[in-house]
Parts: sequence; structure tokens; C-alpha cells
Amino acid sequence: MNSDISPHIEENEAYIRNRLKNCDDFIIRPMVLGEEKKIRCLVVYIEVAVSNMVLEDSVIGKLVNHMWEMPADEILEFVRDNGMGISDVQPMDSMDQAFASMLAGNALFFLDGYTRAIKVSSKGYPNLSVSEATREKVLRGSKEGFTDAVKTNSALVRKRIRDTRLKVKQKTLGKRSQTLVQLLYMEDLVHPELLEDMEERLDSFVIDGVLDSGVIEQLTESNWLSPFPQFQTTERPDKCAAEILNGRILLLCDHSPVGILFPAVFNDFLQVSEDSYNRFEIVSLQRIIRYMAVCFTLLFSGTYLAVTNFHTQVLPTALILSFSEARQGVPFPGMLEILFMELAFETIREAGIRMPGPLGGTIGIVGGLIVGQAAVEANLVSPIVVVVVAITALCSLSIPSESFSAPFRLLKFGFILLGGSFGIYGILLGLYLTVSHLAGLKSFGIPYLSPFAAKTEAGYCGERDSIIRIPFRFLTRRPVYARKEQQIKLRSKGGEQ
Repeated sequence: MNSDISPHIEENEAYIRNRLKNCDDFIIRPMVLGEEKKIRCLVVYIEVAVSNMVLEDSVIGKLVNHMWEMPADEILEFVRDNGMGISDVQPMDSMDQAFASMLAGNALFFLDGYTRAIKVSSKGYPNLSVSEATREKVLRGSKEGFTDAVKTNSALVRKRIRDTRLKVKQKTLGKRSQTLVQLLYMEDLVHPELLEDMEERLDSFVIDGVLDSGVIEQLTESNWLSPFPQFQTTERPDKCAAEILNGRILLLCDHSPVGILFPAVFNDFLQVSEDSYNRFEIVSLQRIIRYMAVCFTLLFSGTYLAVTNFHTQVLPTALILSFSEARQGVPFPGMLEILFMELAFETIREAGIRMPGPLGGTIGIVGGLIVGQAAVEANLVSPIVVVVVAITALCSLSIPSESFSAPFRLLKFGFILLGGSFGIYGILLGLYLTVSHLAGLKSFGIPYLSPFAAKTEAGYCGERDSIIRIPFRFLTRRPVYARKEQQIKLRSKGGEQ
């Protein structure tokens, strides 16, 4: 079917009505303009995306009102000479281009004798307004969070980086969804090969629909078998702005309130945006707690089984007797107890997330207190197991990133099996396999364990901003993500620019 725009309005209308057959949410409004009502025109839009008020208040609406009383022979010339100089309109050269614009939430204006469609910009589809970030709470710093509209999200980032070197590249993904995707980066900081690599990955697949950034994340990651995330997700524009200034790239997807930062390494997931806003002493303490939380989430339950089943000699005699007394009457072995309680907690966690509002907290109280206490009183589990599982659960909740805590919550079951079956040797085997995997993992060419296990020719002093955060005045360098010649980000007033 020919997608060219005809100079005859009847042909355009027939094409539009045929293509929009059984689409009752589209509005097609024919009109007649001119002093003698001889010039026909057509307005097409989605009912909810474009309101009549928007059309009336737009510049094109005022243009149409002006043409009501114009002589018919002057209308076409007037549109050609003046219509395209309006800020909120844009000419469309083909029907495919015009429909893509209309499906994005704009209105279309067709005029008899004019071989272009005029796009009328509107507010588009209904979206959530800018609100507080819900998953990444901070005590100090901006409270703004991303919305479902990709252009609003990029504007929130540009609001914080008012520099023309902040570039925004747009792509459309999904044959049917036509989802808009944006890549934001600093032109003078980012490695060009990194940007090219991501663009190649985005162009390497064809999919019907992209409805969330998580789809892009899974389709573009290099090691899809690894449970560890190779992209950092965030819903905070201030964090995204800070990371863009470090040389990283931000990917925003329409309909998703979550931005994707890459490259991403182990250390990035244990830092939060307010680490830069608070004093280094308390930030260092908080980071130490987060790293300890990672270790406890992964190892605590398995190590408890390894010690109590195989290596009781490392425990004081009084503690061994206390454990033995607590287990009196429990019919199940220790590994089964731990697995039962860990699975029970994960079930309670999932139920709390899915339940609306206040019911989520109620589920946690009922599950954590009542069920745990009832299990102890019924001699199904020992009290010490409840304590071990509670500490593990608390530590998993202390990891700032949900996507980063998930692999440790998953791997802890492997360590439970290894510790309960082979003792401390099983724990050491699990650690060896985990660390080996992390050491070989890369995110867009950056070693995953940087800056701890990898040094680069860029001269990156990674230890200066890792577990211990030194005073802000000494954090003068950008991470390895930035170009070598752009490493310095902080200097004295008299330094070179």
C-alpha cells in the first residue's frame, strides 16, 4: 500500500479510515475552511492522548481559526509560507512517518492540495508526574524520581547538567511497540567504543515490543548466564547525573521509571547517591556495614551449618551445650531447618511486596513474628535457626540495590547445601567458585572486581573511593569509565581547565 501523502484530501481520508478500521479510540474530524468553505482539511488524533482543549489552544488551532474567513486561493499559500514556522508543529512527508508520530500521542492535520501532514504536538499519553523515588530513599539529597515518560526523565537529568556536551541519542525499539529509547552521555568524557558497543547491541535484535528497560537489560548483557547484574538500575536522576559526569552512559526507556547505568562493577552497587553529600567518616562506616551485609547474606547460614555439623571444636563448650539444648525435641536435621526457614522468609518477602500498601507490613509482622514463634513452640525449628535466618534476612535488606542483593539471596542456598554437606571445605569451595566467576566477569570490557582486583593503564586509584571513602576534597579523579585525558574532576581554583 502506497504510503505517500496525496494532494487530494479524499484519498488521504480513505487511506486513514481503512488503516484505522475498528480503532474506535481514534478521532477523525473533517472540516471545511475558507471564506466560501471550499478547502477541505482533516484532523486525526487519539482521543485520550489529545484533548480538544489542546487543539484549540495550540498554535495550529489558532492558525485554523485564522483560515476560517480567508479566501480559498490564499489558504494553501498561507500554510506553505507560514505554517511550518510554528514551534509546535512539524511537517511529515509520508503516511508511515505521520502515523508513527500520531501513535506517539500527537495530532495530525491534513489540508487539501498540500502533500504533507502537519504534526501538532500535544501533552501525549497520560503519565505519572514527577514524584519521590520510592525504592531508593535518602535522608539528604534530591527527592525527585523518574517517571514513565522518557523525555521527562532526560529533562530531569539535563536539569542537573546544563552543558551542551551532554548528548542524547534516540532509538526506536520494538516493531509493534515503537518504544523510544535514549542514550545520555558526556561527549568529552565517554569512551567512543563503549557507546558504539551499546548501539551495536541495541541493533542486534528485533523484537515485537519493549515494555520496560528490563527487557533491554537482558537482551544486551554480555554474560547472560551470570546471576550478577552487569547494568546498574536506579530511579534517581541525581545519581544518574553524577554517574554521567564520571564517564558512564545512561539508558532511558519509555514507559519505565528506571534508568540503566553502564558499565557497572561490584563496587558501584554498594554505593548510594548520598555518599557524596555526607561526611566521609559516617559514609565509610555505612559502606563497611554494606560489605559485611553482603558477606553475611552469602555465608552466615551455610557457615552455621558447617560449624554445628562438622567443626564444633571451634565453638566454646557453653555455646555448644546451649545449641544442643535448644535443639531438644526438633525432629529435622539442621540443613532442613535452615532451608525451611529461608524458604519461608523468601515467601513472606514475596507476599509483602505483592500485597498493597499497609497489608505488606502486616504480612511481614505476621510472618516474621507469629509464624516464627509458632514454629519454635511446635518444635519444628530451634530458636537459634530463627536467629540465624533473621540476621541473614536483615543483611540482605541492607544491600542498597535490589538487583544486586538477588544473586546473593540465590547463592546462599548453594552455600547452605555445601556447608551442610561438606563443612568448611564446602564453604571454601563455594567461595572459590564465586570469586573466580566474579574475577572473570566484565561489564563492557571493565573488570567486575575493579578497583580491587584490576589495575588499568588509565591510572585509576580505585581504593580511594571503594570501601573507605576519603575526604571529598581528595577525590580529584574520575573512575576508569572516563577517558584518560579527562581523569581530573576536581582541582584548585588556579588549576588548569
